[in-house]
Amino acid sequence: MSKMKSWDELKKIREEAKGFTEMRTTGDNPDRIIITVGMATCGIAAGARETMAALSEEVRAQGLENVSIVATGCFGYCYLEPVVEVRMPDKPLIRYKHVDSELAKKIINMHIMQGELVDNAVI
Repeated sequence: MSKMKSWDELKKIREEAKGFTEMRTTGDNPDRIIITVGMATCGIAAGARETMAALSEEVRAQGLENVSIVATGCFGYCYLEPVVEVRMPDKPLIRYKHVDSELAKKIINMHIMQGELVDNAVI
């Protein structure tokens, strides 16, 4: 691990981390899209941490500012983990099963950005 050599480096790291932490809050905005990742033991064992990281990275890469990504406990679909729930304003709630990093990116690009469901992954 390299050492920081200036305050500017520290400020840059802080700003990057701030973006990730702000993404995890839901806020009071009713127009906000909320993506929930099942992070109980069953989800984590199935790869939910990697799923959550992939979702966060893709939201950030696409510059989506109205999306929150939050963790929750078990959805009750342990055999389908990692499970991801997508809540969009004025749309039905959708849950996806077996969400790996690749599927996480598809959910952001197809469902969130284009309004299309990802085939063969909806519960």
